[in-house]
Order: sequence, then C-alpha cells, then structure tokens
Amino acid sequence: MLRTHTCGELNKSNVGQTVVLAGWINVYRNLGGMMFVDLRDRYGLTQLTFNSEVGTPAEVLKQMADLRCEWVIKVEGEVLARPDNMVNDELPTGEIEIAVKNLEILSTAEVLPFEINNKEKMRETKEALRLQYRFLDLRRPSLQNMLAIKDQFITFVRQYFHENNFVEVQTPILANSSPEGARDFLIPSRLFPGKFFALPQAPQQFKQLLMVGGLDRYFQIAPCFRDEDARVDRHYGEFYQLDMEMSFVDQEDVFQIMEPLVLDLVKNFSNKTVVGLNDDGRLPKITWRDAMTTYGTDKPDLRYNLSITPISEVLKNSGIAMFDAVLADNGCVHALKVDGGAIFSRKDLDELTDLAKAKGAKGLAYILLKADGSISSPLAKIMNPEIMQQIIQTVGAETGDALMLVADNWRLTCNVLGAVRIAAAIKLNLVDNDKAALAWIVDFPMYDYSETEDGRIDFAHNPFSMPQGGMQALQEKNPLDIVAYQYDLVLNGFEVSSGAVRNHLPEVMYKAFAIAGYGPEVVDKKFGAMINAFKFGAPPHAGNAPGIDRILMVLQDWESIRDIYAFPKDSQGRDLLMGSPSTVDEQQLKDLKIKLL
Repeated sequence: MLRTHTCGELNKSNVGQTVVLAGWINVYRNLGGMMFVDLRDRYGLTQLTFNSEVGTPAEVLKQMADLRCEWVIKVEGEVLARPDNMVNDELPTGEIEIAVKNLEILSTAEVLPFEINNKEKMRETKEALRLQYRFLDLRRPSLQNMLAIKDQFITFVRQYFHENNFVEVQTPILANSSPEGARDFLIPSRLFPGKFFALPQAPQQFKQLLMVGGLDRYFQIAPCFRDEDARVDRHYGEFYQLDMEMSFVDQEDVFQIMEPLVLDLVKNFSNKTVVGLNDDGRLPKITWRDAMTTYGTDKPDLRYNLSITPISEVLKNSGIAMFDAVLADNGCVHALKVDGGAIFSRKDLDELTDLAKAKGAKGLAYILLKADGSISSPLAKIMNPEIMQQIIQTVGAETGDALMLVADNWRLTCNVLGAVRIAAAIKLNLVDNDKAALAWIVDFPMYDYSETEDGRIDFAHNPFSMPQGGMQALQEKNPLDIVAYQYDLVLNGFEVSSGAVRNHLPEVMYKAFAIAGYGPEVVDKKFGAMINAFKFGAPPHAGNAPGIDRILMVLQDWESIRDIYAFPKDSQGRDLLMGSPSTVDEQQLKDLKIKLL
C-alpha cells in the first residue's frame, strides 16, 4: 500500500505516530518558508504542514514551492496535535496536522476548467462543462457521498429481498423489440442481417417467464433502456429499477412486501418523517379517478392538503355563459381550494392564469376570501351571490382562502388544476422537504383513447395487466370503463414505482389485445414466447418495479436525477465526457449490412 492511513481517520490518538498519506491537494497556503496543504481523498481532509521548525528537510521545502491544487502527492510525516486556537471542529481530523518529512509528487495537474473546492463557483459552473469533465466533478465530496449512499441503498434492498426468500436473477440485455410504451434502442445483428435485438425497456416478459418456470419469488437490480426525452426525474436512455415478481399472490400481497421496505428506505436513507399513514401504519390507497379529481394528477404530492372539488352541480343553470356551455357539452367545473391563498397578489394570479392557459385551459377564474370578510373575484359581477356562497360552502373554504376554478372536459380540468395546485403550494411555501408522503394509486383504467389516432382505443398503461372482472369485463363493459389491477407508488409528487397483477390467461390476453386493435397474429409475433408459455400452466402472479434512481433523488433532495449517476447523459441525451452518440467506421456498418441515408 502506498499509504498507511486515509485522509479522514487520523485524530489525537495518533499523535506521535509516523504515517504515510496520499491524495489530491485540495487547497494550499504558501507563506514563504512555510506551507499548509489540505490533502483530500474520498474519506476526508488532513492538514499537512511544511516547515523547517517541525522538521521538514530543506529539499522537501524546495519541492513544496511547485505544488498546485489537484496535484497527487504522497507524504510521510509525524502526527502533531494542533494548537488549541488552530483546532477545526468541522473536520474529524481537525485536532491534528502532519509535519511532513518526505514528499513524492505522484502526478501533476493542468489548470482546471473549474474550481472543485469552491462551492459558490461550482454552483455557477454550467452543467455541460461539469459533465464534459465529469471525472473532476466526481472529486467533490457531495457526489462521492451520493455514490456511496447508492451502493448502501442497493445493498440494503438486496438484503431485504434475500431475507424474504427472493432469488436474484439476471435477465437478458439483448432482447426482442416489444411495444411497451416507449421507443426501443435497437441493435442490428451481424449474424442475421436485417434483424435487430432491442435493449429491454424492462425485464417484463422475462420475469413473467420466470414465474411460469416455477421461480415464485424473483428480484433484480435491473438496467432498463428507453429512448425517451429526459426530464428532471427521468434520465435519458438508461436507468435502474428494483424489479420484483411473485407467484400465487394478489395485489395486497405485493403491497405487504413492499411497504416495510419503502418505509425502511425513508428511515435509513433520508432525514424525512413519513406522514399521512393510515391508523394501522399502512400506506393509504387512492383510486386513480379520485387522485385525478382531488389532486389533478395520478402522482399527487400529499405533503400539503390543497384539494380540488367538483362544483358542476352548483353551477347547473347558473346563467353564466362560459360555465353553461361547458356543462352542456358534458364537461365539468372544478374548484381548487388554496388554504391561505387570499394573499395572492395580482402578479401571482396572472402567473397562475398563464400556467392554466399553457396547460390548455381557456382561463382561470378565482375567488379570494379576504381577511376583512370581503370577497374579491371577477365572477362577482356576473354570478348570483347565493351561487357563490354555495361554491364556498361546497369546497369548505374559509376566510383567507382562495378558490381557483376551471371549466372544461374532465381530463383537461384535472390536469390544469393539478398544475395550478403545485404552483400555488410553491408560492405559499407549503412544500416541506422534511416530510415523506407515500401512497398507492390503484385501479388505473385499462384502456384510453390513442394519443396518435383519433377515436382508437389503446392500452392506457401496461398491456400485461389483468382487467378487473377478467374475461367477463372485457366482453360486457365499455372498454373505457374497464379498470385494471394496476398500481403506482407515489412519493412527494413523484411516481417511484409501477406494478400490476399480470394477465396470465392466454384467452384473456388475446381478448384484451383485440380490444386495443391487435389481432392474435400480432400478439403471437410480439409476445410469442410469453403467451406460448402461458399455455403450459401459468400461476397467477404480480409484481412491481420501483425506480432506484428516482427514489434516491427524492429522498436525498437532489434537483435532478442526473445527479444520481456517476456518468450521466445531459438533458439532450449526450455523453459529453465520452462523446457519444458518435459516428462509426464504414467497415463496422458494412459488417452489419447497414447503409446511412
């Protein structure tokens, strides 16, 4: 070993010992014939002292004049106690320093593109530059700590599942293309020109095949690949999820396995307090429709209590043209109650209105219940006072509150007020990062209208979910009324897991896909291995897949999921460090029988 100790472990008990340290120069202070250096490694900082009075040889004093930040050095010296007035209580090593006797320069460093040890300047450094020099960015203690926490997190998860009799299985990375909601990453086959592998969007089919194979409790820290645009909580291209599946279970069995784990993860990997649990300590369950109606989203942030109430019945035959027209067209009117929102300024209200319009609303009406008992609202001139009082009573508003009204079709109304709810909470500082609010969102719709073809019915979410009511529901119900055994786990406004009870019956699967416009030939072609396996005795099974990176981002209060990766892509999906995506040699394309157009 080149060192006897790390830069984070020496203390007063080591005084008098001769030690060898190695690391990077974090900062240095050259005072002429004396120099102080803070030496850094992954474990911390230790102060080095170069001074003839502490026994530093003349040749070492000559060497020290050349030292610069981020040079890598090795030193040998004696551990000294710092004078009382020089103790640094903020460092574990703050009571000692090393009187350097020998110095070896292991490598030098060019002038850095940004200052690693200056937090203020690092905040001003553009992300693109940090990602281009990610190896330098990683020297920051905060990122090294993040990687260590991620390692501990995955170790904790593995131990939990092993204790509960799950078996970890690695499923294939080179897989087949299948329509699972996002674009595939395709890999051309050299041995079979014109054919392609696909990187798996998730191990969905493989884990279900494991259930058919009799492995009744499976899990995996699974890499997943999706060609989707990046966003704050979604890393471009690749991510890791805790994939799990169980046989001979229903939805409740999955919840009972997952809830203790999730609560322990909050306890062990954050400083947050879990709020909003049921009296029995279980996570609350909210139906998809109730979540959309009450919070305007299927991933509600439950740390604050702002809620939405339907008020269509109150406004029937109100005589107000904008409401009457919407209701006559089978639309709805909802009101968001913002506790304490009566203090909103004209600027605040304009910003919320602009947000509502950006989300598709024609406008945003408001009612402010002022502290002096008066009501301020553009509706006051055209609305019967009795109707306004009915609205206030229906939503349970009190003095000091604000009501935000939107009238449109149900889905758009929910989405708009959901966005306004979040913005209003931020304006009123209601978002408490010391809280963790968890809930299961259940009973997702099986089908919805296609986003690409008007009037066509398609799967709303996971096509492999079991419809509630099974074959009978598929045969007798309006597809848009069919509910799936599908569920999401939400944490502080983020969807951190998705799962379902699987459709394991071939005849039910064929019918489910037929409703979405996929004939049996399509099912056999796309999912042939899985549906063929189901014909040989498939157990009922269910599972879910929490996103490891997303959970850590929320628990650790990182601003972007990119911070959770050692080598992340930028917001446009580029690896600025390695220069990918990149062009390839002509010969490589020839080997794959590929021509670029």
